[in-house]
Amino acid sequence: MKQQAETPPVFSGKRILVIGGTGGIGAALAKKLLDAGGKVSVIGRHNPFPAKDNPAPERHAAVFLPLNLDDPACLPDLTAAAAHTDVLCVVRGPFLQKPLHETSGAEWMQTVFANLAVPGAAVSAALPGMRSRRWGRILLFGGTRTEAVRGFATNAAYAAAKTGISSLVRSVAENYAAEGISCTGICPGFTDTEYLTAETRAQLAAKIPGGKLIPAEAAASLGMRLLSDFCLNGCILTPDCGWTPRTAG
Repeated sequence: MKQQAETPPVFSGKRILVIGGTGGIGAALAKKLLDAGGKVSVIGRHNPFPAKDNPAPERHAAVFLPLNLDDPACLPDLTAAAAHTDVLCVVRGPFLQKPLHETSGAEWMQTVFANLAVPGAAVSAALPGMRSRRWGRILLFGGTRTEAVRGFATNAAYAAAKTGISSLVRSVAENYAAEGISCTGICPGFTDTEYLTAETRAQLAAKIPGGKLIPAEAAASLGMRLLSDFCLNGCILTPDCGWTPRTAG
């Protein structure tokens, strides 16, 4: 009996760009995409995959693109990189914790640029090529509890920008599915990354049912699932271990 040939992995040989892929969830996701046979480029300020640490040396080495994503001058290089990708992942989002009455105009501009304009510009640049190939996968990361419109006491500027990510996900999903393009999102809860101090890690863990932060690897695994299955187009996942802010009664 003749055996059927195995279906090649969805990421094998695909050109993949991970914006914010140099640490935390982004680096974990980039490693998984490398292991899946993708041709991965990462954007950030430092190279997370030196040649000696390449997680998939038998396949492809990651390409590191050093860009300062807080500087609007990055946009020409950013959009040029995004224009040639089959899979676009935007995992970065610098946090600003300030009440509205203390948030300056400059902080508003910087926060919205980094958290919404950068992902939006990358998506807009990637779509024409994806449309011409009639295939594309986009994964965007929002913030904790920004999958819906909510009020925030101490991080309203950040949350406003990140809530826009959810609108962007749905806009791409609804308008480009017929052309073979999917867009999904993840709004993770408190995640354990190298950026947290021991004190902050303990404070956040105390708020979560079960007392444990979400591993970056777990969030990256969810990202792989969303990227792999076109049926999940438009989904926005909220992995938060059941955490809901407690308000005074």
